[in-house]
Amino acid sequence: MGNLRKPTGHPRFEVAEPSFVVIWETTKACDLACAHCGAEPIPSRNPDELSTEAGRALIDDVAALGAPPPLLLLTGGDPIKRPDLRELIAHAANRHVPVALSLPGSALLTPGIISELRAAGLRAIALSVDGADSAIHDAFRGISGVFARTMKAWEAARKCGLTVQINTTVVSANLMELPKIAHQVLERGAMTWSVFPLVPTGRGSGLERISEQACEDLMNFLYDVGATISVRTTEAHHFKRVFMERSILERRGIAHDRVMPLGPAYHAMRAALEPWAAGTHARRTSIDISAGPDFVFISHTGTVHPSFLPGSHGSVLQEKLGEACRESNLLKDLREPVTFAGRCGVCEYSPVWSGAYALSADALGRDEMSGYVPSSFQDEVAEVSSAEAQAPRDRGRQVIRH
Repeated sequence: MGNLRKPTGHPRFEVAEPSFVVIWETTKACDLACAHCGAEPIPSRNPDELSTEAGRALIDDVAALGAPPPLLLLTGGDPIKRPDLRELIAHAANRHVPVALSLPGSALLTPGIISELRAAGLRAIALSVDGADSAIHDAFRGISGVFARTMKAWEAARKCGLTVQINTTVVSANLMELPKIAHQVLERGAMTWSVFPLVPTGRGSGLERISEQACEDLMNFLYDVGATISVRTTEAHHFKRVFMERSILERRGIAHDRVMPLGPAYHAMRAALEPWAAGTHARRTSIDISAGPDFVFISHTGTVHPSFLPGSHGSVLQEKLGEACRESNLLKDLREPVTFAGRCGVCEYSPVWSGAYALSADALGRDEMSGYVPSSFQDEVAEVSSAEAQAPRDRGRQVIRH
């Protein structure tokens, strides 16, 4: 293994700075039974969830975090179950807080409701598509008819001018659905396709996650697709590393399949993707992943969490949101990549993804989804570059001998 290298610098974050996104789990009430759900929803609303008054106060806290204020993402459960949803969206709009909605294929999400929420001030909607047809998607969601409702909501949202994001949770069972979902995003139109390798919490603890190799294959597949449609990942810092590595290879004119450790899933997904229109879309990836710097999660009862990590770090019922974030020791640690354990702590890429966390008891331990060995990529590139630089000289000498 070669010497560790730091390929790029990293901006400093202050805990007091607003997160890019504040996610509020408005309710756990939901009529679906999604296999991967970390929220463990229930059919009826919890009487302890934030009231309309407390919700308005939370929105005021978000507005006070900075100028411009961060995006407020309302989620659940099924947010449509809250009869005050329009009021909350209107209050956010009046406070100049950009507000978006993320929800499953709710039977309550009719085209009429979508138009009403848009009129109240809703800017964007995120819909979940975990299979390319009803057989896969509805099995994932536990109820039939969800896929058809989601497609209708997608069309209605676009017609009324909402920005649409498509979310896909990835497990072993639906990995090969991704090429077909990519085509749907391309054909139906969406601002972004957000791909989320499963974080096994709640019901999702019983699902089979993709392997380290499949995760590497997935990140490379998403890089390829990102030349045609906008792609991002959630809780998958591996994409930032692959993004940087593939960019380096392109600049040096080295074929990625000669250097990247690609497995059978990558080749199968690429084959299933064809025919795929070549694109010139400008690829983008965030400087960090979400946990820590990028977003904070507010539960339905008001507890504050950095990303989807267990354990609360304050409550908006007892203190202002900004204060809860400032006082969280875990949030502070997640912004300091030097504190990570194992090979993640010595990886040359750690400065560009503060906010990673492990699924083990140690939140700052090694990420079990990453099979990357620190420094291995740049050593491999150096070997290939040397070999390719030597090849033309060999051919030249052969021509001279003739």
